[in-house]
Amino acid sequence: MQCWRGLEDIPEGWGRSVVTIGSYDGVHRGHQLIIGRAVDRARELGVPSVVVTFDPHPSEVVRPGTHPPLLAPHQRRAELMTELGVDAVLILPFTAEFSQLSPADFIAKVLVDKLHARLVIEGPNFRFGHRAAGNVTFLAELGATYDYEVEVIDLFVSGDAGGGEPFSSTLTRRLIAEGDVEGAAEILGRPHRVEGVVVRGAQRGRELGFPTANVETLPHTAIPADGVYAGWLTVEGEAMPAAISVGTNPQFDGKDRTVEAYAIDRVGLDLYGLHVAVDFLAYVRGMLKFDSIDDLLVAMAADVKRSSELIAAYDRR
Repeated sequence: MQCWRGLEDIPEGWGRSVVTIGSYDGVHRGHQLIIGRAVDRARELGVPSVVVTFDPHPSEVVRPGTHPPLLAPHQRRAELMTELGVDAVLILPFTAEFSQLSPADFIAKVLVDKLHARLVIEGPNFRFGHRAAGNVTFLAELGATYDYEVEVIDLFVSGDAGGGEPFSSTLTRRLIAEGDVEGAAEILGRPHRVEGVVVRGAQRGRELGFPTANVETLPHTAIPADGVYAGWLTVEGEAMPAAISVGTNPQFDGKDRTVEAYAIDRVGLDLYGLHVAVDFLAYVRGMLKFDSIDDLLVAMAADVKRSSELIAAYDRR
C-alpha cells in the first residue's frame, strides 16, 4: 500500500480512483463498512482505492486543546487499512490555512485535481470544508460538474457495547476511559492497542519478581482506566501473554500515570528502547493500595493467574 503525506506526494499521472475521506480513528467496524465498500467498488471499476485522512485531528486546529484521545496512530491505521485491501492512504496536514478551504475548493483541489475521483464513498453524516459546511448532498451536487459519483453508506453498527448505542469512535473512547476494554473490542473488532517505547521506570516490578515493560505512550493516546488488565505485549512481531497495569502505582505513592506490561513466564527480556504494542483483552481488577508488600505480591500472583486464564479462554475461541 502507498502512503502519502500531503498532496505533493501523490505520484504524477495518478489516474481515476475511488476515494473515501474521514478521520477513521480506530478503523472500527463502522469505518470498516465504508472502507471495505470503497475497496470492493474500486476493484469492480478497475481503479485504485484511496483513503484520505488528516494529521493532526481537525479539532486540535479548529479548537486548540480539544484533541480527542486517539484510538490508533496513523501508522497503525494504515496497517489496518492495508488488511482491508486499501491501495493508498493520503494523510493531509491539517493546518489553519487548510481549515479555511471552502467545501468547493476542497473538492476541486483534493478530489478532482489530485485524486481524479471517479467515485466517493462516505457515511451519511460526513462534513468537510471550512466550518464543516460541506455535506454529502453538496458533494453529490458537485459530482455532476466534476464527473464523479457519490455513494452514501450507513456506517452505524450496534451491539451490546455501550448499552446498544451505535458504534462510533466517541463511544469507543468512552468505554476505554471507563475500563470497558471488552466493549471497546466489540466496536473495534479487535482488542484496543496502545503503543510506545519501553523506558526505564522505578524497576520495582523487577525487584518483586514481576519485571514489567514501562511503555512511554504516544501523545494523545486513549489509555484505559486505572486498573489491571489481561492482554498481550507485542515486541518485534511476537505477541506475548501479559498482565497489564495502568495507573500511578498507589502502593508506592506514585504520581505519574503509567502503562506497564508483565510478559507472563518470560525471563531475561531486555526491551529498553524498543517500540512495543500493548493489547487490552479484559479488565481484571481496579487499582488498589494494599496493607503490605506481601499482600501486594499475593494480589499480583492472582492477577497473573487470572490474566493467563482469560487469555487462554480467548485463544480457544
